[in-house]
This record gives sequence, structure tokens and C-alpha cells, in this order.
Amino acid sequence: MSPVVVDITVSLDGYVTGPNAGPGNGLGDNGEALHNWVFDGTDEDRAVLDRSFTETGSVVQGRNLFDVIDAPDGWTDELGYGAQPNGEQNPPIFVVTHEAPAKTRLGDRFTFVTDLADAIRQAREAAGDKDTVVMGGGEVCYAVLAAGLADVLRLHVAPVVLGGGTRLYPAGDGPRVDLELTSAISTPNAQHLTYAVRKDS
Repeated sequence: MSPVVVDITVSLDGYVTGPNAGPGNGLGDNGEALHNWVFDGTDEDRAVLDRSFTETGSVVQGRNLFDVIDAPDGWTDELGYGAQPNGEQNPPIFVVTHEAPAKTRLGDRFTFVTDLADAIRQAREAAGDKDTVVMGGGEVCYAVLAAGLADVLRLHVAPVVLGGGTRLYPAGDGPRVDLELTSAISTPNAQHLTYAVRKDS
């Protein structure tokens, strides 16, 4: 079945947004530096992004992230997951939420699911032989990893210490997850690190 890939950008001190993230301020206060590799990256950065899009068969995300991208200043046809010049990538997106919104701006690409494991199951079925990508936010990415549902962890480590914001890893205790580094690509904008999640630990 489709491998489950947790794929997210993180600061050196473990934050996936700056403080006060939300609709209209998706990356939080001064969080734009996290995604310099996406918007002002090198050819190597672009290749990492393009390869991820090409290999994606479905996407899982949390409700907070959905609210950001469905806001009036959120995703458009030119900006968003799968918004590529060739127009080929338009993966279905499964949103983990307690309750589906009454209406959405972005249409029917989104399926709302109340259970994390069920969202992963549905997304894997929809992905076929491509990747199921868990793209955020931080809480959902960590929950998938902590629940043993992830096969791959792909981190894009930005060269910035944010000092606060949305954590990828909670401050409290959590389960141990053993990883094996399978790829490392270094650019001035990010360290792109791919780990296989070891299931035998």
C-alpha cells in the first residue's frame, strides 16, 4: 500500500510556525523564513519540492491548517499543494477534524474525517501506489508519527531559530521513534532530511 510520509518544514528549535499562527497569518509572526526554500530556493530546493509533488497520491492535514488555506487569502489555483505549471498534480486531501465546516471556499478536493487512523486509511486507498503525505500542521504530523502510522519522516530544517510558535514535538514526554537516515540534501535555505521509520524497535 501507499507509504505514509510525514513531510514538514521546521526551525532549528523545533517550530513549524512562528507565534500567533492562524487564518491570515499562516506561518505565524516572522515565520516566513521557514519557507524561504520554497519561494526563493535554489534549483536543488525546487527539485525536492517538485519530486514531492510528483510522488504524492493523497494528502492528510489538520483542521487548523485547513482553516488557513481555505481562508480568503489562502490557497489559489497558483498557490497550494499541487499548484504546478503542468497542472498534473491535484491530489485529494483528507482533513482530520472534530466537525466538518458548513461550507468551503476551495471545493470538493477535501474529505473531512473525525478519526486520525481512518483518515490515514482513506488517504492510502486514494493514493494508489503513490505517497500519502501528511503535511501539517505540527500536531497532526506528530500524532501520526507517535501513533506508529508513519513510514517516512521528511524534515526540511530551515536555518532559523524562531524562539516560539507551533511546536512539532510536544514539550512533554512522548513515545520513542527510531529512524534511519536515507537521504540528506543540503542547500543554503534548508537541510532536506529523509528518514525511514524503523518498525522493529
